[in-house]
Amino acid sequence: MVQAKSGARGVLMLVAGLLAGAAQAQVAVIVNPKSSLANLTPEAAAGVFLGRANALPGAAGTAALVDLPEGSPAREQFYSKAAGKTSAQVKAAWSRLTFSGKATPPKEVPSAAEVKKFVAANPEAVGYIEKSAVDGSVKVVLVLE
Repeated sequence: MVQAKSGARGVLMLVAGLLAGAAQAQVAVIVNPKSSLANLTPEAAAGVFLGRANALPGAAGTAALVDLPEGSPAREQFYSKAAGKTSAQVKAAWSRLTFSGKATPPKEVPSAAEVKKFVAANPEAVGYIEKSAVDGSVKVVLVLE
């Protein structure tokens, strides 16, 4: 009887683990297809999205950043994987930078479709979306798992 319970518990834990993994979709950092940027490190992505840098590596102009809304699973995963930050930490960092006048936070749009539209229309743009939403209108420079 004890073996049956522990066996069932093991199966439940395995299923829960698989479901948690499935819930963590890959997040792609995207740029305009005309961008010369071929790839980006998580540290460089975190740098621009947290206001530590205002341009992408090798880019001449200021990066035009676009964010998904707070609470979005892709946003949570992006900041967690690229910067090791929670939403509250990101919000606090941007509050300090905005208040001091040192930087402007990324433009927030409501959906992945809007992120793609913004990035496709702006050569200096950088954003992130779930990898499954990527199409030919944008170029992937980093995938976070």
